[in-house]
Amino acid sequence: MQAMHLLLAAVTTFAQGRAPQAPRAADHPRAARVLTENLAEVQGLAELSGLQELQSLAGLQGLAGLEGLQSLQGLVGLQSMESLELLQGMQESLLWLPQNLELVAGLEGLGALEGLQDLQDPGDSLYRAARRAFNRSEYTTAADLYAQLIKRYPRSSYAGDAHYWAAFALFRTGDGSSLRQARTLLDTQERSYAQASTRRDSPQLYARIQTALAQQGDQDANIWVRDHAAAPRTPAAPRAPTAPTVPIAPIAGGAPTGRSCPSEDEEDDLRMQALNGLLQMNAENAVPILKRVLLKRDACSAALRRKAVFLISQKRSDETEDVLLDIAQHDPDSDVRQQAVFWLSQVPTERAVALLDSILRTTTDEELQDKAIFALSQQHSPRAGAALRAYAERADASTDSRAKAIFWMGQQRSAENAGYLRGLYAKLTDEDLKEKVIFSLSQMGGAENLRWLMDIALNEHEDIEQRKKALFWAGQSHETDLTQLTELYDHIQSQEMKEQLIFVYSQRHEAAALDKLIDIARHETDRELRKKALFWIGQSHDPRAARFLEEIINQ
Repeated sequence: MQAMHLLLAAVTTFAQGRAPQAPRAADHPRAARVLTENLAEVQGLAELSGLQELQSLAGLQGLAGLEGLQSLQGLVGLQSMESLELLQGMQESLLWLPQNLELVAGLEGLGALEGLQDLQDPGDSLYRAARRAFNRSEYTTAADLYAQLIKRYPRSSYAGDAHYWAAFALFRTGDGSSLRQARTLLDTQERSYAQASTRRDSPQLYARIQTALAQQGDQDANIWVRDHAAAPRTPAAPRAPTAPTVPIAPIAGGAPTGRSCPSEDEEDDLRMQALNGLLQMNAENAVPILKRVLLKRDACSAALRRKAVFLISQKRSDETEDVLLDIAQHDPDSDVRQQAVFWLSQVPTERAVALLDSILRTTTDEELQDKAIFALSQQHSPRAGAALRAYAERADASTDSRAKAIFWMGQQRSAENAGYLRGLYAKLTDEDLKEKVIFSLSQMGGAENLRWLMDIALNEHEDIEQRKKALFWAGQSHETDLTQLTELYDHIQSQEMKEQLIFVYSQRHEAAALDKLIDIARHETDRELRKKALFWIGQSHDPRAARFLEEIINQ
């Protein structure tokens, strides 16, 4: 009877390429929640692509969105991006936050797995290679790889987002030809890939490309900027705050009678258009005008002030720091203050760090704290790092905000941060925060961090879910020796951990990984584990997999 079951499993796998029974997120609610929470941030996380069918991890779909914690797909290597690039290019990554989440990740409510077409997406390898190049700031190489993916696999699930990331890489090169290519790519994405996850961020990048082209004398871009340019709308924490479309009620002495309050969506409002014009004006002429706008205190000018904060953050002058520091502390509008705090991420001075540190220590406004956490993560001073570490340990702070601090520390690949996070794990009692530490260390990489992850995976005193997460993330790194992973199977007793190992083998592309799956399918005494191995063998394109399945069928 057992042989018959295995025969049927092999026939089903061979003929259909589908799991006999797709696992559901509800079977492992905590595992699904944790990984989905941590993988959108990583839109920017190149190492995660191709993992949509995490059968043993309870129905996780779509790890590519870490594109970027790497745009997340994407957030590996955020340390190589300046804060403005991070904001513009990795906004999907930032969606790990609770509002959409959240980290690694905004992919809540996942149901049953529905097939395996995404697991073997033909564009997977190119997409991951492109993300790695992008995160190493090798923008020309990244753009070429994304272009190859678009040309060779136009129907890949990655093709739509590849247009965005290729455009971003070309934008970073800065030359006129690349900028025009980037503009064309975003036009194509809008026409042909309207459902791409990065579409919501494309208008901001498009505006930046057009602005750069206008500054180089491109006539079409000049016309576009003149007619359409507006400061990019910056999303919510840890992104710059989005201005409300309906102005707050005016206070005494508000807008003059007969004039409506503008919002940032009102492109026909002359006051907004006048501010847009300052985007192209040099700092010497623009800054005095922006300062006068920011001196206003009536409620009806709040939308103007929010836009002025963005504009002055882009006009690098000796006064930029003073103006942003003043607005962050004294503007009567909460959103304007948050906007200023966010853009202090681009002011690498001790005064800016001191204010951000003070905000973390004194304010009870969680949105403002989130902006300060992000801004500090973009600073590279010892005081900024110390402020983040102190906040991560604060028992009186919210779990979500502490998780953000841990996440952003993980994006700064320093030995100091890595050592701190490994030590922090032992102090934490909150399981969610422990998971964030595991994830952050996995994104840092490095031999020491990978050894630590394997130690957690093998520690039988640890929570089984934490062990599985540690094993999963360690297994995703090709720095982890496959021989160590294959030898581990015969030394562990836990069936859950063996299932996790089977899945890890399925995600490795070395021949030895398939050899181990075949060995398990042949010799494992547990029928369920053998069936799982058969299932993943069926997803392999290696000819040996087909021959082995035929061998099972003909027994």
